[in-house]
Amino acid sequence: MKIVRWMIAVPVAVYVLLVVGMFAFQRSLLYFPSREYVTLADAHANKALQELPVRTADGINLKGWYAPATSKAFTFVFFHGNGDSLYGDVDVPEPYIAAGYGFLIAEYRGYSGLPGKPTEQGLYADGRAYLYGLMAQGVKSENIILMGHSLGTGVAVQLAGEFKVGGLILLAPYVSMVKMAQIQYPFIPARLLVLDRFDNEKKIGGGNVPVLIVNGTADEIIPPSQGQRLYGLVKGPREFHSMPGRGHNDILESAEGICVEWVGKLPTVQGNFDSGGE
Repeated sequence: MKIVRWMIAVPVAVYVLLVVGMFAFQRSLLYFPSREYVTLADAHANKALQELPVRTADGINLKGWYAPATSKAFTFVFFHGNGDSLYGDVDVPEPYIAAGYGFLIAEYRGYSGLPGKPTEQGLYADGRAYLYGLMAQGVKSENIILMGHSLGTGVAVQLAGEFKVGGLILLAPYVSMVKMAQIQYPFIPARLLVLDRFDNEKKIGGGNVPVLIVNGTADEIIPPSQGQRLYGLVKGPREFHSMPGRGHNDILESAEGICVEWVGKLPTVQGNFDSGGE
């Protein structure tokens, strides 16, 4: 009988320790920040890009890479995935800059050598700081296009509910981080343990901002069905593209033409500064 109890107790203890460990270190499993800042020159960035310094409401000094619009009204604000960086995304703005649009690569706290540690609420604060920074440059909030890839779709969806923006683009989006955790770690009670929830499913139906969602059918990280689920919840103008054979990361390059064409059909707002708002 004692042996049977031990046979039960040991696996239970191991499981409890595993769950406790994953809870304690969960942000290390979610965020993979680069620790070094690479200058625009060293990154061989487009000459139109410049540093845009911002300060968050909680006192974190950040900087993104920004190219002002040249011939189009819209400016894209790009929120990258959990393992990307300014340097890693240096080529993302190229087709949009070439088309005359403005483009800002927004960098998170703790990434690219910037101060702070990433959390859900922290990334939201970072996003707000960049939008206010752009508006201080004279970009109207209505002429801002929020673009998120992977993790960044959660930041973009949140800000679309706070600011009056011109459009929302989601590349390889997820329903929520809780459901992603349940897929990745089916043996843990994710609903009870996940701290940074990024609940896109709950938030995306809250406004009428035009939404473009693009998935790759071969996405090996986020099931494409999650993008379809979000598309079904959008109440305002919406468009969905499923790209055959495209994976999680190559969707960025593959979707360029779709994004440029879609934004070209959106109405613009004339004028300069607009205070926006949360």
